[in-house]
Amino acid sequence: MSEILVTENIQGVSMVRLMDDLDVEFDAYLWQNVDQLKEKIKNAKALIVRNQTQVNRELIDAAPDLKIIARAGAGLDNVDTQYAHEKGIVVCFTPDANSLSVAELAIGLMLSLLRKVPEARQDTLTGGWNRIKFTGAELHGKTLGLIGMGRIGTLTATRARAFGMNIIAADPYLSADAPHLKQMNGKLVSLDELLAQADVVSCHSPLTPDTRKMLTYRHFCLMKPTAFFINTSRGEVVDESGLTQALLEHKLAGAALDVRETEPPNQCPLNQMENVILTPHIAAFTLEAQERVVDSVCEDVRLVLSGKKAIHVFEP
Repeated sequence: MSEILVTENIQGVSMVRLMDDLDVEFDAYLWQNVDQLKEKIKNAKALIVRNQTQVNRELIDAAPDLKIIARAGAGLDNVDTQYAHEKGIVVCFTPDANSLSVAELAIGLMLSLLRKVPEARQDTLTGGWNRIKFTGAELHGKTLGLIGMGRIGTLTATRARAFGMNIIAADPYLSADAPHLKQMNGKLVSLDELLAQADVVSCHSPLTPDTRKMLTYRHFCLMKPTAFFINTSRGEVVDESGLTQALLEHKLAGAALDVRETEPPNQCPLNQMENVILTPHIAAFTLEAQERVVDSVCEDVRLVLSGKKAIHVFEP
């Protein structure tokens, strides 16, 4: 049994060094076999995961020597952080390491939707040259509605402002006089107001009991028929059946989803819609972001196992 258990595909220079220096078992697919995972974690002192490994009470109880759970990413919805805290286990994550990459993808999806890039590419590949058909729209002068304006939402807003977009935000933890909102002449509104006013809605909400399926058919019906919806946060914050129905009824102009209710998703009507862009949860997957993420989790594991305090600790 190894001292450090890595249950998903987490690679990088820092991981190679960790494996050279310490007793590490690396199995990119171990998360898929719960029984084997519970057996191998028995003597582990450190667990390194992404978002697939379900670090619940049962798994934590199977690891009496566990000192640290290191999540290579920002979200912690797959980790029972409260129970880990009760058991005296340090939970580390990387809340800032991939923020820039997520914000850049959100901007890229906005441009792709408004300029109809996927449809134009497909048409061109099949011999078309329909310039008029693929007349798009500019971001300049449009209103961007941000559902959640934490670090990623703010980075997205900053880049949207460079395109000349107007900013509105719905966030229960944000005050109307927040400095970063005021600096970009942004306005705090209710969720319903945001959906009704925005030309592009970009979701940057964490997954919590309060946000699970918080965007339903009713919400999408509030949007302009010319507006677009983008989600690079967590798929479970959206009721996909409601979004699908709203798209079929032309309640909004299109959508881009990097995250889904179930990952990987099953076949569904969204797959057949030309005005929907679907990507496989790649927002954080840039070379630069992944290097920062792996550096961070490996550093915290080294610190905790050497009796020192971790840097990127989550406090429930």
